[in-house]
Amino acid sequence: MRRSLATFAAAVLVAAGGVAVSMSAANAAAGCKVAYKVVNQWSGGFQSDVAITNLGDPLTSWKLEFDFPDAGQKVGSGWNATWSQSGAHVTATSLSYNGALATNATTSGIGFTGTFTASNPVPSAFKVNGVACTGSVTATPTPTPTVTPTVPPGAAPKLHVSGNKLVNASGQAVRLLGANRSGGEFACIQGNGIWNGPMDDASINAMAAWKIRTVRVPLNEECWLGTSNVQSQYGGTTYQNEVKGYVARLLAHGITPIVEMHWSYGTYTGTSSACTDVHASCQKPMPDAQYAPGFWTSVANTFKNDTAIVFDLFNEPYPERATGSTASGWTCWRDGGTCSGIGYQVAGMQTLVNSVRATGAQNVILLGGLAYSNDLTGWLANKPSDSTGNLAAAWHSYNFNTCSSQSCWDSQLAPVAAQVPLVAGEIGENDCAHGYIDGLMNWLDQKGLSYLAWTWNNWDCSSGPSLITDWNGTATNYGAGFKAHLATQ
Repeated sequence: MRRSLATFAAAVLVAAGGVAVSMSAANAAAGCKVAYKVVNQWSGGFQSDVAITNLGDPLTSWKLEFDFPDAGQKVGSGWNATWSQSGAHVTATSLSYNGALATNATTSGIGFTGTFTASNPVPSAFKVNGVACTGSVTATPTPTPTVTPTVPPGAAPKLHVSGNKLVNASGQAVRLLGANRSGGEFACIQGNGIWNGPMDDASINAMAAWKIRTVRVPLNEECWLGTSNVQSQYGGTTYQNEVKGYVARLLAHGITPIVEMHWSYGTYTGTSSACTDVHASCQKPMPDAQYAPGFWTSVANTFKNDTAIVFDLFNEPYPERATGSTASGWTCWRDGGTCSGIGYQVAGMQTLVNSVRATGAQNVILLGGLAYSNDLTGWLANKPSDSTGNLAAAWHSYNFNTCSSQSCWDSQLAPVAAQVPLVAGEIGENDCAHGYIDGLMNWLDQKGLSYLAWTWNNWDCSSGPSLITDWNGTATNYGAGFKAHLATQ
């Protein structure tokens, strides 16, 4: 989507208590203390800061659990842990860089923003790794239970292009069927965290239960690079580690990750401008030459050793709105440089493909066309050169787009799909129904093409295409139609 469909309250609270942790070894010493502090609170919102000190034997990871006393208390966005909430129960799980805790070591800087309705009481009982908090060191012979994720059959396939198909290492055709997981493109730049909602194994299990086998992960250019305008706790290495962790969890569940640059740098105030901000806070017509090549060099170096990961170069280009014509729009799309109507130097698709391939990455690359990726009419004629031949067309389709009828699909999409793989990276409708996507998915199925619904987020379905009402995977009416269709594939 060209704009985020959610707004978030920045909020959080405070408290203090002791925490005991269980160890996997029999008769291991376990114990810790936790400082759960309210650092800010306002009408309907609060902000928390959490520090955990391990008093027992060294830990390799930790999971903090507690229950909110009031039904109106909700976790919003968190940092330095994977935060999730089911009912009143809140869980914070360590990340790859802060899970290890030596005896008497403390991990701090963990926190979240949240909201409340009637009141905002402090939680009084905590658990770490399944053991009730006592604030003292104890010995326990009971091993910590291990939760095994629900993993679908088989690993995520290693992918490459063969003719007009995506194929696995054995040459068998693969369709990418799944959903988008929005949040990483906007929360960080807005100062609300890194993600929107939980990104842990439980949340991935909920998607897998729908037979989702591909997840597109929108990213923010400036947050990945850690530019000076991004709060340090949400950008640079911290942001990159969060993305790497989520991609690794998807792969562990046999799910194909698509990493995608959604929002980028550059001032644009022309036709269809989404914002006047120079920073990566909205959808720009094209990637910028200042940061985008470096972003893709870094991302490609990070993930180039696993061709099960797909790269999507830029969310929804619309250079023709700035340049004044489709022809000049396609030239800008391919070549970049100085594009009429765009006030910054543009990184064209050829430049970004070159940036990826210069790292040695062989990963499949998706390229969306004009008109917010809804127009592929000039895609074949302007296809960038690629030393690996692993390019595929990306297409977005909503009920309100220009190309939203079967006659358009037959005339504009089918010729492209006959020559290169085509992935409908975003499909959806803005009426919380599924009549449009039902017809579209049937057409895509007949052609053997891939598609991903927007979006696996628990937003108000009446304001845009949100698949779920909660993070357990309860479907909206729109989501129910998509879920039912996936079950037939």
